[in-house]
Amino acid sequence: MKNCLVVDDSKVIRKVARHILESLDLVVDEAVDGREALTHCEATMPDVVLLDWNMPHMTGLEFLNELTRRKLPQHPKIIFCTTENGLGHIRAAVEAGADEYVMKPFDRETLESKLQLVGIL
Repeated sequence: MKNCLVVDDSKVIRKVARHILESLDLVVDEAVDGREALTHCEATMPDVVLLDWNMPHMTGLEFLNELTRRKLPQHPKIIFCTTENGLGHIRAAVEAGADEYVMKPFDRETLESKLQLVGIL
């Protein structure tokens, strides 16, 4: 089974994402910010990260930049999932290495299609 790390400071978003992802037969772990996500990735690299932009301590973009800087043997697929919909944000995410970008609120069909696009499903 593939696994997904959901990184979001909102407990509600993490719960909704977990429900959807588990219904798609993914194993789900959670992190409340980029720092916690980085620690998780160092211990157990997920296949995909569903990543919020705005979080305390370390934003999604800061997490992605730091993950990329580290010379780890593998890197997960990154799907930004955020309310930030400006072209500048999307461009910055893609330039930093994001594989896909999803706007909140999201639904099962949207996440499923993005996971298919990145080769997880």
